[in-house]
Amino acid sequence: MIMGTVYGSVISTSKHEALVGYKFMLVQHIENGEPVDKFLVAVDCVGAGIGEKVLVTTGSGARLALDNHNSPVDAAIVGIIDEKQG
Repeated sequence: MIMGTVYGSVISTSKHEALVGYKFMLVQHIENGEPVDKFLVAVDCVGAGIGEKVLVTTGSGARLALDNHNSPVDAAIVGIIDEKQG
């Protein structure tokens, strides 16, 4: 899992049919509690908004999050972080 902050959205009016209805979000990685200069585009499965801290899964876990094993997805937002301890 990757921890990150939703930095912005990515608009795509033309996309693979398995992705119709999903939002794409630009997520900035957080490492050791600090944002780093590393970004990825993730499909939003939980309704995250800009500025929220999120959990992102990648690879086959991302396809499972969409409940579609054949979708062309490599990263998916699967959780919104309410608070971090430690």
